[in-house]
Amino acid sequence: MKLTNARIVGDDASALVDVTLAEGRIVAIEPHRAPAVADTATGADADADADPETVDLDGRWIMPGLWDQHVHSSMWAQQSQRLDLSHTTSATEVAVTLATSVLPESDGIIVGQGFRDALWPDQPTRELLDSAVSDIAVVLVSGDLHSCWLNSLALERFGFYDHPTGFLREEEAFAVGSALSRVEPDILDGWIRDGAAEAASRGVVGIVDLEMTWEFENWQRRMLEGFDLFRVRVGVYPRFLERAIFEGLTTGQQLAPLLEVGPFKIITDGSLNTRTAYCVEHYPGEPHNRGVLNIPADELVEWIRTASGAGLSPAVHAIGDDANTLALNAFEVVGCRGRIEHAQSLSESDLPRFAALGIAASVQPEHAMDDRDVADALWPGRNHRTIALRSMLDAGIELLMGSDAPVAPLDPWAAIASAVSRSRDGREPWYPEQRITVAEALTASAQSTIAVGEVADIVVTRKNPLDCSGEELRAMRVDATILAGRFTHNQL
Repeated sequence: MKLTNARIVGDDASALVDVTLAEGRIVAIEPHRAPAVADTATGADADADADPETVDLDGRWIMPGLWDQHVHSSMWAQQSQRLDLSHTTSATEVAVTLATSVLPESDGIIVGQGFRDALWPDQPTRELLDSAVSDIAVVLVSGDLHSCWLNSLALERFGFYDHPTGFLREEEAFAVGSALSRVEPDILDGWIRDGAAEAASRGVVGIVDLEMTWEFENWQRRMLEGFDLFRVRVGVYPRFLERAIFEGLTTGQQLAPLLEVGPFKIITDGSLNTRTAYCVEHYPGEPHNRGVLNIPADELVEWIRTASGAGLSPAVHAIGDDANTLALNAFEVVGCRGRIEHAQSLSESDLPRFAALGIAASVQPEHAMDDRDVADALWPGRNHRTIALRSMLDAGIELLMGSDAPVAPLDPWAAIASAVSRSRDGREPWYPEQRITVAEALTASAQSTIAVGEVADIVVTRKNPLDCSGEELRAMRVDATILAGRFTHNQL
């Protein structure tokens, strides 16, 4: 395939080029040559030898395909099938929503998703949920996935018979979330394909799948059945580490043309909304709560040492500032490279340590917009250090951007817009000094470049992203997405 009459984002806007793709790679980039005019006297076509797969981009812009570095694939796919609670502002409103909605029941259970309870004026209780729905099991998953709210029938179903409140956090919530992800393969695969088609229409060419289950066989099945919409790197969690080592899996190992082994993922603390992110200071009004440390520091060192020694690059979930310090300490003890997932709150003294230790920050800029009010309330005096992208880049930290879907939409343009503007929904920018440039955000969202020899993963847009505002970036139209030299989305 040859893409003609194109402009490369970041290059001279007046320079038009022709880009030749073959065997999944970019094999030539040349100055644009206008098609020759046919000989009207003889009828001969002066450009008869032109590539029949030539696509005239008519001056559109091309850039590397976009990656989402943090996705929970099954939970993301199921989100569209669940009752949306993202609009609710109290436990009572959730109960009213349940009592007045057409509820999506499946296999004897109702599942809702998206509530954020940190600033609610009232408490979620099993009795309140029972008052809304008592004749069928109900599980409500929080927007950050670190807590869930169950009625009495659901508590019985999942083995929490005597739980006093019905509100589960961290490991208990993860256990319920994993159980909910067990959907019939053909049904789940259909939902994933639908979601992947939408992601491709937004320029996505790859994801890092950090679903908490063993996902290799699921993705191999999907790809054998024809899934070809984006690349997938599959993560490994601690309970599967021994199996991964036994099977000889190593980070970067190619298992299929679009499938490879991702990092070793371990969760050290909780989340801001659930008040379980592990922090140096306590949460306001909770003098004994600094958050939850899921993995003690010495155990974290051993997990990282074992995984990295087996060739699996560690990806450590750390949101609170103290959790990030402990994660960096563990990397320093082991002496391996890796990444920290979220890096949401960082101590000033930890910023230079990332680059010195070779640790990337896998960040989700949309979380800054989702969490700004909660951070203002729960992290007073340190909320300016929340997803501090400018400070990270100035400290030499490698940024890897993603969504944490379904926590935020699997839409790289939303993440880019938040990183560039620190604003959404018409609100004033939140700590605007932490904004980064569009070029920096695009670099953090890609895994390749537009250059000869690079993979032919390309996004085509009508607008030059470098000239767009935050709102224009959020609404960016993608005319085409090309993966390994073929279209996965085409609206040219």
